[in-house]
Amino acid sequence: MAATTRSRRTRSDLSPEVLWYLESRGYEVPTCRPLIRTPEPRTVRGALFDPGRVDRVIRALRLLPHTQGKWAGRPFEPDPWQVAYIIAPVFGWVAPGDDGELVRIAQYVYVELPRKNGKTSLGARLMMYLAFADGEPGAQVYTVAASKDQARHAFDPLRQIALASPALRRGGVRALRDRIVQESTGSYLAVVASVGDLLHGANVHAANVDELHVHRTADVLEAVETGTGARRQPLVLIITTADDGRQDTVYARRRDLIERQAAGTSRRNPAMYGVVFAADRDADPFSEETWRKANPGYGSSVSKAYLATKAAAARESPAELAAFLRLHLGIRTRQATRYLPMEVWDRSANATVVDRAAFRGRDCYGGLDLAATSDLCALAWTFPGDDGSYDTIWRYWIPEESLRRLDERTAGMASVWVRQGWLQVTPGEVADYAWIRADINRDREVYAVREVAYDPWNATQLVNELSDDGVAMVKMRQGYVSMSPPMKELLRLVREGRYRHGGNPVTRWCVDNLAVAMDPAGNVKPDKSKSGDKIDGVVAAVMALDRAINRPKPRVSAYESGSGLMVV
Repeated sequence: MAATTRSRRTRSDLSPEVLWYLESRGYEVPTCRPLIRTPEPRTVRGALFDPGRVDRVIRALRLLPHTQGKWAGRPFEPDPWQVAYIIAPVFGWVAPGDDGELVRIAQYVYVELPRKNGKTSLGARLMMYLAFADGEPGAQVYTVAASKDQARHAFDPLRQIALASPALRRGGVRALRDRIVQESTGSYLAVVASVGDLLHGANVHAANVDELHVHRTADVLEAVETGTGARRQPLVLIITTADDGRQDTVYARRRDLIERQAAGTSRRNPAMYGVVFAADRDADPFSEETWRKANPGYGSSVSKAYLATKAAAARESPAELAAFLRLHLGIRTRQATRYLPMEVWDRSANATVVDRAAFRGRDCYGGLDLAATSDLCALAWTFPGDDGSYDTIWRYWIPEESLRRLDERTAGMASVWVRQGWLQVTPGEVADYAWIRADINRDREVYAVREVAYDPWNATQLVNELSDDGVAMVKMRQGYVSMSPPMKELLRLVREGRYRHGGNPVTRWCVDNLAVAMDPAGNVKPDKSKSGDKIDGVVAAVMALDRAINRPKPRVSAYESGSGLMVV
């Protein structure tokens, strides 16, 4: 199984066994190389590469015709890169199992690549193979979706493939409304969108997790992966595009694990295999070379003309550029340039800001964002310094009945923030304004609160009560005119290191979620509709900074200024 010297030299990321397979079967060695790839499991004790197993998969895939577009009705033929980086490494490498029988080594497979590279088509057909041609009696195979709508969208192509394949019909495979079944073996293929969709005690043989980046919780993925324990050679396949750069998500955790496995910075798990096709973050997004590197199906499933059209739109709009980078180059980014770059934000953290007592007696200005009554509420206190710098601390509140939902959106971090004291849980199902009012008044006993800016939406009751308490409440609407100046000032101060924030993790999450809207004049404002999740902490900080910037300046007499008096 030796590969040629030329191939060994130019394709060192592929094992000699896979190189031999490609060349012996007439496949061109692909020139597109993944940005990230875990090692093939060739060092596992007893491991060997079985070309016959790979042949079997490819023969089966060819019996599952295309059903859409110009290729409809034609046999499916995997691209060389799909064979080299997915099919051969996953299905070819085997080792003795518990009973001595050879079984697949790879059980958890992660494939990330930009759109239009055939990931849906390949994933659907691999699930068909695993359900009805893998030699597994009673195979339970699932496509895992993030919602019922996505489940329907994922199942329809599977059903069309089953209906269009004479080979499946001859094998007794029937397409029903919600699943595809083979009664002779008791095997089936179905789509699930929740843990409840899985039968209690599901005995999962294989699953394809569709677009991991849109899954808000890990519940279904964990249920599927833990449901494979009784199978000889299970396979859970994740095929996804890149996400928008959020942290503490299901996607981010799995992507991070694959990166660490590839880099050798975590203990090697030979059952886990992953490849990520993407451009380098600093590559020219408008270069054809970059397009080719990020898209393994370039020139085949994804055309130069298609990417050129998308790139032309990206040149004209920051929003289009962000989408182009993520969807077509595989670069995890929410905006073309983050309004508040995380590395810059993190540099502005200062340990002294964590100590609230350090600000006792100092003038401060507040920003209050109450958001929805059943969700996160935020208050920022900003303390101006004599040198033109600012320190900011935050309070966050959430109703106890909403904590679970916030946990789901933060991959469990919300409960950690509660335990660490960054987030307060208030009783009941809706925001407890009496609790928030009491906290604000307690802070007034420590800090010299001058003004509190607030968004008038949903704030009338609490604002009236705080006004009665003697708090100077200042209405601040959320339009471009009000928000753009302090937004731009916040960015400038953060970049210059003159805005210190103590590294509050809830605020960091809000900053990481932040998207901005921009008008034709270049004014900006936070855009809650386009942000990844809650940005209340940023909105509160912007309002607080606005009041601090616009605070009355102390009067200086002519005697103190040294300018003297003019006598006429």
